[in-house]
Amino acid sequence: MAAQVNTEFVVVDDPRFHTCHASTVLRLGDRRLLAAWFGGSREGAGDTAIWIARRAPGRGWSRPVKIADQKDLPHWNPVLFRPPDSEEILLFYKVGRRIPMWFTRVMRSNDDGYTWSDPRELVPGDIGGRGPVKNKPIVLSDGTWAAPASIEREHTWDAFVDLSYDRGRTWRRGRLVPIDHTSFPGKGVIQPALWESEPGVVHMLLRSSCGWACRSDSTDGGRTWSPAVKTSLPNNNSGIDLTQLPDGRLVCAYNPVATPGGPRSPLVLAVSNDNGHSWEDVAVIEKEDPPVDAEFSYPSVILDGKDVVITYTWRRRGIACARVELGS
Repeated sequence: MAAQVNTEFVVVDDPRFHTCHASTVLRLGDRRLLAAWFGGSREGAGDTAIWIARRAPGRGWSRPVKIADQKDLPHWNPVLFRPPDSEEILLFYKVGRRIPMWFTRVMRSNDDGYTWSDPRELVPGDIGGRGPVKNKPIVLSDGTWAAPASIEREHTWDAFVDLSYDRGRTWRRGRLVPIDHTSFPGKGVIQPALWESEPGVVHMLLRSSCGWACRSDSTDGGRTWSPAVKTSLPNNNSGIDLTQLPDGRLVCAYNPVATPGGPRSPLVLAVSNDNGHSWEDVAVIEKEDPPVDAEFSYPSVILDGKDVVITYTWRRRGIACARVELGS
């Protein structure tokens, strides 16, 4: 399968923040895009805030604007989400001085992200993180919102899906994905990416500490999950994301490095024709040889018309955007 890749910067070397990471991208229509990320002096610093920029055809990306900030409180991992039957955009993000103690806030916009509501806690009183942790929620065939979630404790990681049956007003936490922490290499699994193959049958790919992306499946709409198993996709314990094409194929962006903590380069795009059981790399989004200090990581993947759009971290100095035209 042939694929054409066109890349550009959303932002790079902005003097208002020294590092940036963990982008998310949303299609606004008419090839317009909205992207968000966190930026500050360093990841986890008290000056780290959530920033956004937008892209219109012929204009490129706008100058970034800070939209969520609180003095001395680190902000993390924004996730943009627009239900397919709504004009409202939701922005989820984490806040907290330490990841095991972070919690989730949500803001809403009804004008394509130009103005936002005041932030509120997604699940009042929660500590540890509810709602989407990195990747976008999906809307299941019965209308349920399914948010890919995970818990990062000091020594163990676990994943689950947060479910909303009332369009995001309240959330019900599903069961943890089963893994045996006594034998699983490293801390575990986090940051799921979700898809639904038929009504109520939901699947996830997971970042893991074992050197390979893992998979788990649910037959009850994301409430319970099969034990996590290794896939054929290498994983360096860095974020992955995927989207589902109208014909059912899956498209996943990831670093094909099977060493936990290994280089976050190259960043490639893979396609599955069999519901995620096997994968074929079809495009290199970005790479550097040798990948000494390179980092092209934490992709966010969406479909825009016939194209796949990926935003990703570029060396922690910027956020890049790739538009990929997949051949037949």
